[in-house]
Amino acid sequence: MAWNPEIYDQFKEERSAPFFDLLDLVESKTNLSVIDLGCGTGELTSKLLDYLEDSKVLGIDSSEEMLEKAAHFATNRLHFEKRSIEEQLHLADTYDLVISNAAIQWCSHHKELFPRIISKIKAGGQLAVQIPSNHEYVVHQLLRKVAEAEPYKTAYNSWKREYTVLKIEDYAQILFDNKGKEIIVFEKVFPHVLRDAEAVFTWASGTAMIPYIERLPDELKEQFKNDYKKELQNIFPELPVFYPFKRMFISAKF
Repeated sequence: MAWNPEIYDQFKEERSAPFFDLLDLVESKTNLSVIDLGCGTGELTSKLLDYLEDSKVLGIDSSEEMLEKAAHFATNRLHFEKRSIEEQLHLADTYDLVISNAAIQWCSHHKELFPRIISKIKAGGQLAVQIPSNHEYVVHQLLRKVAEAEPYKTAYNSWKREYTVLKIEDYAQILFDNKGKEIIVFEKVFPHVLRDAEAVFTWASGTAMIPYIERLPDELKEQFKNDYKKELQNIFPELPVFYPFKRMFISAKF
């Protein structure tokens, strides 16, 4: 997908907060081999260097645009490579810590995916994952509503956005079935207060709206954005907008 780091970073504080909650779940050790699945701009990945002394971190991402920004954070202990999560799982490399912040929701078939991720963890290692679980909130519902109307429905040619995020108890079961220990799985609502419906649109345009826009012909892209913006304005007429963003945290040792 074509990511825009500038739009994504307009809500840097809101998007960063869950990472530090995730970091609280990580056992601080030295001299670890670490991989960040879906490192984005790399700024948050770089925070691992202070928390995990003398450890070496690899951040992977499939977005060239994100990795261009990530390059600024590279050191002799932190490297970045262009690769999807699925491509990484085909490699034989294993790590002491596999961490992923707001990226795995873009991958399919989580029941099969998570055991593959766990297989990349060395004995005594840890998994720590944060996944947005807000796909049933009205902001996402309105994207689906607009996409199912014409002329977009025809343009999508039966395509529908697939939401692969499971329930928290499903992830806990997967961790248990794969011999996970010290299992922690929970959801947390982050109470974001956004200026107005326009700000909600900007938030969505940095993530959730991307797969809808990239599949449309150029002549329909701006029309889709305008139609979606009108739907948001109807739902959020008051100022400011309270946006309860729900995220899932998953951790275990193996």
